[in-house]
Amino acid sequence: MRGKGDQMERARILLLDAAPGDLLDRELKRLLDHGPAVTLNLRRVADPAGVRAAWAGRVDFTDFDAFDESALLAEMVRDGLGYHAVKSRAGVPLRAAFLAAATDARLANRLRVIGRAGAGTDHVESAAAARHGVMVTHTPGSNANAVAEFALAQLLALTRDLPAHNEAAHRGNWRTPAAPTVELSELTLGIVGPGRIGLALADRAKALGMRVQGLSRRPTEVSVSPAHSLTALLTTSDVVSLHVPLTAQTRGLIGRAELALMRPGSILLNTARGGIVDEQALADALRDPAHPLAAAAVDTFEHEHAAFASPLFGLPNALLTPHVAGMTRSAMATAALRCADHIAALLAGRPDGIPVVTM
Repeated sequence: MRGKGDQMERARILLLDAAPGDLLDRELKRLLDHGPAVTLNLRRVADPAGVRAAWAGRVDFTDFDAFDESALLAEMVRDGLGYHAVKSRAGVPLRAAFLAAATDARLANRLRVIGRAGAGTDHVESAAAARHGVMVTHTPGSNANAVAEFALAQLLALTRDLPAHNEAAHRGNWRTPAAPTVELSELTLGIVGPGRIGLALADRAKALGMRVQGLSRRPTEVSVSPAHSLTALLTTSDVVSLHVPLTAQTRGLIGRAELALMRPGSILLNTARGGIVDEQALADALRDPAHPLAAAAVDTFEHEHAAFASPLFGLPNALLTPHVAGMTRSAMATAALRCADHIAALLAGRPDGIPVVTM
């Protein structure tokens, strides 16, 4: 173990949730190459004993549930040391109480940087971070291809009713469609938020013959037909895919009124954030055989991880997955290593070119 004096002389970084599998070694090496003292939380590590043996003497270890705010606060102030930076992959909530404790003047090392190995930063209370002088960096675009591929998989699964056919076949039932399904070339895909992920999905959908339109909050030159309003997009799309960040403006963007506008037999895809869709309204729509919405695929929820709960549970026309759209080897490696570089650059006072979230 390093002595307290040595730890105070070097930047201290806490990995709240480590990269999985072999990527962990690459992530730790990248961070250590930048020179900081690294503490690894073992709680989400598959082989903690093996990791301890492999990295003992180079990395310090802790073990706590980062989603338990009291445990997180205790770690941040343990021995009065504190950390200069924390990194999260799974979006551990970092709220006002955490930010106040982590920047307390009595700590030897006050928090300066929060890094997210991923695009979304809604897990951080940005106003509190700004108030306490904490920079928040992330890795936009690192998982664009992965999420676009996943959304396409959702689209294909639901347009061809694969979950129902799979379930019936496993029961030994020979299930044939009541009516022939349509091909993708007959469908219009509406993308809410044609940013990096949305445009990657658009390219894939167009390659399969779909007509694609998009709704953007800011005028951009994009390769999809522009929809002039959310209403216009919902009423003219057979499949609607959400790709906007969760903000005060997008929270509850899709509710009862919006769902009622959708085309008969339409499908909703959400790989963005759970709070964008009113889950109760979505569940009620999917339960109603007269509702125009036929099915939905949801990868992100209002309540996730240990608090995972949703009114969508048990609905046969809801394809549910546990926030795994961006979890490919390539995407996770890019995010982890890029995040390490961003944190190191900000701690070293080199912010040029580093994405920092602003209010």
